[in-house]
Amino acid sequence: MAELSEGVRELFDGPNYATVTSLNPDGSPHNTVVWVRTDGDDVIFSTVAGRRKPRNFERDPRTSLLVIDPANPYRYAEVRGRVTVEDDPAGDLIQELSHKYRGKPWEDHPGNRRLIVRVTPERVILRG
Repeated sequence: MAELSEGVRELFDGPNYATVTSLNPDGSPHNTVVWVRTDGDDVIFSTVAGRRKPRNFERDPRTSLLVIDPANPYRYAEVRGRVTVEDDPAGDLIQELSHKYRGKPWEDHPGNRRLIVRVTPERVILRG
C-alpha cells in the first residue's frame, strides 16, 4: 500500500473533480467524473449499485483516479490501486460530498442503493 502525501491529500480533499477509470468486460477503459475525499490513505467516492462502475469493479478491482488542480492544470495527482465496495444504506457519503461540492443536500432517486467505493493506493503520483 502507498501513502498519500500532503499535496495529494490537498487535491483529493479540495472541491476538485476526479476522473475514475474502471475496465469494461472487453478490457477497454470506462472513465467517469466523481466527487471524492480521502479516508486515511484511501480515496473514497459514492456510486449506485447496478451502474457500470460497480459492475466493472466487481469483475476487476483495478482502477486509477486522477484529480487536476483547477488553478494550475499542470499540477495533478493520480492514485492507482484496487477497489473494495461497501454498502452505504443511509447515503451518508453522497450527502457529505454533495455539501462539499454543491453546498446543499443530495436528492437521490427512490430505490437507489448507495455504495462507497474505496480505492487503496498501490501507486501515488503528484506532478507540478
